[in-house]
Amino acid sequence: MAEELKQVADLITANTIFCTKEVLTSDEAARYLGISKSYLYKLTMKQAIPHYKPMGKMCYFNRVELESWLQSNRVATADEISQQAQTYCMKKGGRR
Repeated sequence: MAEELKQVADLITANTIFCTKEVLTSDEAARYLGISKSYLYKLTMKQAIPHYKPMGKMCYFNRVELESWLQSNRVATADEISQQAQTYCMKKGGRR
């Protein structure tokens, strides 16, 4: 029982550190993003994701920048597109 409690405590500590850590390793970034390490590597090679290489080889990632990257290229909802179309048509209609 004591060993199980220690494992749970260690897991909670690891998750807390992971969620509050500002700089992530490649393993941590892949896990944070929910992607494979190989896909993360492809994104870094294409320079499609913000990353840092202070020592030339190892990649590091800023968690806040990853969150911003994840939220880029937002896809509008059907209602938003419909509203934009109505607004556009109203402006065009008033110029005749």
